[in-house]
Amino acid sequence: METTLFGMDHKIDQLRELRMRTATGLVHDYDEKFDVSWIYHDNALEGVVLSYHELKAAIDKKIISDVTLIPMYEEIKNHKHAIEQVRQIARAWAVENATKKGKKKNQITLDTLKLLHTLLTPEEKAKGNPFRKDNPLHRLYFHEISQPDKITLRMRKLVEWLDEEETLNMNPVERAARAHYRFMSIYPWPKNSGKVARLLMNLMLVRDGFPPIVIHAIERQRYYDVLRNESAGLIPLVFESMENAIETSTRYFTELQEARRLTRRSA
Repeated sequence: METTLFGMDHKIDQLRELRMRTATGLVHDYDEKFDVSWIYHDNALEGVVLSYHELKAAIDKKIISDVTLIPMYEEIKNHKHAIEQVRQIARAWAVENATKKGKKKNQITLDTLKLLHTLLTPEEKAKGNPFRKDNPLHRLYFHEISQPDKITLRMRKLVEWLDEEETLNMNPVERAARAHYRFMSIYPWPKNSGKVARLLMNLMLVRDGFPPIVIHAIERQRYYDVLRNESAGLIPLVFESMENAIETSTRYFTELQEARRLTRRSA
């Protein structure tokens, strides 16, 4: 795994350099396309398949939305806003870490987790983001989850685990994957817990200098299986998703650079 991690670090450095050499507007356009893909696949993992038109209609302010679809559009808008906030928070934390001397500390608190849920589910904010009071009979995920009376304690234990020295010394990708798994084993809210878990994972990854990842819809059954069986299986899935994200982004920006070079040569 160490060899894989070294190779991944090198590829991330290359990707970071490519992004820096690309015009800001083009980088923004790519990130917007990536976010659409993120929302599409994240919803597909939840059993909701959206069309490109629906996604664009919800996100693009220039498109007049069909009023009958407003509830769904609001959920998509909330999801997009949550992704943007995760990027901003992660980058601010990265700067904060870079200016600190000595041992770095975990920045994620229970309030952070509640904030992620609020961004996705703003209607719950006025209620105080209450944890679920029962075990839902009908749900997409069939793994073992916390009994309602254990949720508060286990959420606190999750934050404490993030502060432990052993956790802080983990490889960042493994740490993010394990945090995701632990959160899903609690499943604190009846709505959007899965999306919060994946936002949490990407918040940690971006903070630690990695690109965000998307677990593709084609991996849905595998994703469900590793959640149901054991945590170790999630780590390879996250690593593969990371490699796919790096490869796709690198290819995109390399092709842009090549097109720019050919345009200059022909001018």
